[in-house]
Amino acid sequence: MTSSVDDAEVSRRFDEILRSRRTIGTFRPEPPPRDVILSAVEIATWAPNHRKTEPWRFTWLGPAAVRLIIELNAELVAAKKGPEEAAKKRRQWTAVPGWLAGHMPEVVRSDATRRRLCRLLLCDSNLMLSLWSRGIGTKWSTGSVTQHAQFAEISRFDPQAERVVGLIWYGYPNVIPDQTRKPPTDVLRETP
Repeated sequence: MTSSVDDAEVSRRFDEILRSRRTIGTFRPEPPPRDVILSAVEIATWAPNHRKTEPWRFTWLGPAAVRLIIELNAELVAAKKGPEEAAKKRRQWTAVPGWLAGHMPEVVRSDATRRRLCRLLLCDSNLMLSLWSRGIGTKWSTGSVTQHAQFAEISRFDPQAERVVGLIWYGYPNVIPDQTRKPPTDVLRETP
């Protein structure tokens, strides 16, 4: 059993991890160790989940898949915003050292889909917090490239059976942005 001093320190450290986590826009080039990512994925799966269905799935995207996704995204951006913006996105995405795709089994009923999506989002949040506690930053993206049929093919999942929820980029932060939040009195209501 831990003492209250230890409990207080654990709580303080946990609160600090929650408050300090940021979306990271630029990463240092060196990838984090594979075992650290595996450990964070394992911790992430302890997210709450109704009926213990564990609806989360991750795909660790390797270098060949990443190159194809970057090119697919550049094509989509070029068609919508022009070649200069596509080149900019290609440079940004090429600099990301680690890639995971988060997905879930697709179901027909919208209520069940919503519940599974919520559970996967909790798992993704756990993953990002676990990585942050190890000095690894993340950025979660739900860009249109993830909904493209070629993305499914590149990532090797069945779009009839699974739904991509987003890309999670990870690596050691190059810059950690400042952030603020509204006080609890602005976001909390009480009822009698």
